[in-house]
Amino acid sequence: MRPLAVIGNVNVDLILGPTAPWPRAGTEIIVDHDELRVGGQAGNSALGWEALGVDFEIAANVGNDQFGLWLRDAFGDRAAKWPVSQERTTLSVGITHPDGERTFFTTHGHLPRFSLADVLSVLDGERLADGYALLCGSFLTTDLTRDYDAFFDWAHGHGISVVLDTGWPPDGWTEENCALARMWLSHCDCALLNEVEATTLAGLDSPAAAAAALWPSMPKGAILVVKCGPDGAIAIGPDGELVSVAAPVVTVIDTIGAGDVFNAAFLAALADDQPLDACLAAGVQVASRAISTLPRSYGGLPEIRDDVA
Repeated sequence: MRPLAVIGNVNVDLILGPTAPWPRAGTEIIVDHDELRVGGQAGNSALGWEALGVDFEIAANVGNDQFGLWLRDAFGDRAAKWPVSQERTTLSVGITHPDGERTFFTTHGHLPRFSLADVLSVLDGERLADGYALLCGSFLTTDLTRDYDAFFDWAHGHGISVVLDTGWPPDGWTEENCALARMWLSHCDCALLNEVEATTLAGLDSPAAAAAALWPSMPKGAILVVKCGPDGAIAIGPDGELVSVAAPVVTVIDTIGAGDVFNAAFLAALADDQPLDACLAAGVQVASRAISTLPRSYGGLPEIRDDVA
C-alpha cells in the first residue's frame, strides 16, 4: 500500500443531543447522549484509518492545556512531534438534532497557529514518496493556509500526491473563499468535496455537472470526488469518465465526521491501487456504517474489499 498522511485540524469535540427545536434563551434542557471525542477533519480521518488497520502519519498541532495533552495521548507515538501552541486547544460543541444533522459552536483556539514549519517538523517527505497526503481544515489553519503554495511545492517535489478537502469556511462561501478553493484545486491531484461545496464552487445545481466543470481546472490525471450523502458519491477519474456509487439505506444516528470517514476509506482503497469505483464504494460503505452505529463502528479493510469485489 502506498504511504498515507493527513495534515490539518485536530481538536476536541463535545457532542450533545439530540434536541429540537432550538431551546429558548435562559432555559435548560436534558439530552440523552453526550460524548467527548477526538474531532476535526484530520482527527476524524486518522481515526478512520486507525479503525481500518491502515498505517498512516498525521501532522497537527495542539493547544497548551489538558485538552492538548489528551489529544496527543489519543494518537500515541504518531503525535510525538506535534508542536504545542501557546493558545488553548480548539473546542467544538456539536448539538445533534433528531434528523441526524448537527450544529457546531467552535472556538478559534490553537488551529490558526498550525504552520508549514509545524508540518515539516512532523512529516518525512522521502518516506511519503509515491503516497497521498490529505490536506484538510483549510479555512481553520490560517498560518498553514498562507503557505499552501510552498506546501504544494514541497509535496510534489517529493512525489507526494496532494488530496484536498477544504472543509466549510466559518464565514461561508464568499467570492474570496471560492476563488481560494479554485486556486488550491489547480495544484491538487485529488479533491474530496461534498455536494454543497462542489455545486457552490462551480455555480451549478447538479453535482455531476459541477464535477465536470471543476475537473478540467485540476492537473492532468487528477481525481475529483463529490460526496452526496444518502445519494452516494460520484467521481471523475484520470480518464475523464464519470463514475457513481449508490449508498446503502441506513438508520442515521450521528453524521458528525461522515465525510472524513469517507475520505479515510476512499484513500485507503486508492493507496491500495483499487479501481475508482471500488474506492468510492469503500468510502460510501464505511461512512454509512459509521453514521448508523453507536458506539461508532467502521468495519475493516478486508471486509471493504469483499464488499466491492
